[in-house]
Formats: sequence, structure tokens, C-alpha cells
Amino acid sequence: MSLFENAEYRWRETFLVLFASEDRPSTKDFKKAISALGDRYSVDSLVENDQLQLESLTLLAPLDNAAMDISFIEGEEVAEQLEQMREQISEEDLLPGEDEKLARLAHCNARYDILHFEHVQDFLAEEDDEFMDPGGLLIVAEVICGLCQGVAVDPQSGTFV
Repeated sequence: MSLFENAEYRWRETFLVLFASEDRPSTKDFKKAISALGDRYSVDSLVENDQLQLESLTLLAPLDNAAMDISFIEGEEVAEQLEQMREQISEEDLLPGEDEKLARLAHCNARYDILHFEHVQDFLAEEDDEFMDPGGLLIVAEVICGLCQGVAVDPQSGTFV
């Protein structure tokens, strides 16, 4: 079940991890990497394909008052997104070391979408942004990048993470 369908969660932001599909990790490796982060995260609603690779999962982070829906995407949607990103990213605007990430995008044909949600608490004000810790999203994106030799991107800003 997507967190969009759960009234206790409100979507905040999305990060993408782009990678070459031949580097797609097994579900076992994915779960092992997340488990290495400790009991701060728990896996829920995991779906895998016939090759025992992750299709989607929900990752709960109660200490951060957050959760993440993570989904595998490939095909034309990824190709279109990459084309748009290449048009948006100017080499002059790259930070040191990001030219290597830009070059790696040429080999990407798959991605994981990481949708970050805030756990809405009744006692919080409607637009209180101070309660959710966004650090978990960065940590999870880094772990996934390591699993699939991927490149993390914030599609809202068009920047590398």
C-alpha cells in the first residue's frame, strides 16, 4: 500500500537514484543494506519480481517521524526523465566532483523513486515543518546509490544529492 493512501502521512519530497539496470540489486542485498542502518528503519509492504529483485517497499522511520515509498522504474519514463535532466543541467553550474555524476547518467536506464513522507501527528500544527528529520532520506539515498552504483538526484531542484 502506498503511503499516499494513508491519511497519517503527507508527501514532502522525492529523490531519484538513477543507475544501469544490470546493476539492480537483489531484494536480499537491498534488505541487508537497509538492515545495516540499524533499527531506526523497518521494511514494510515489500514487493519483488520473479528474479527476486525489489519492485517496491515502504520504509518506516518512526524516530524521524517519516517514511519512504521506494519503487523501481525502468523503460521510456526513465529515458524521458534523463533527457530532460541533461537539458536542465549546465556543466558550468556543477559543483566539484559532479561532472563524474553527470557522465554516469549516460549509462543509466533505470531508477528507484524515493518518495519521502512525513508522519502527521494530531498534536502538530498543520504546516509545522520542524518535526520531521529529512536526514533519513539522504542516508537511504546514499545506501541505495552504493547498492546499484547509482546517482542520486533531487528532481525538484535538478541537482545531484
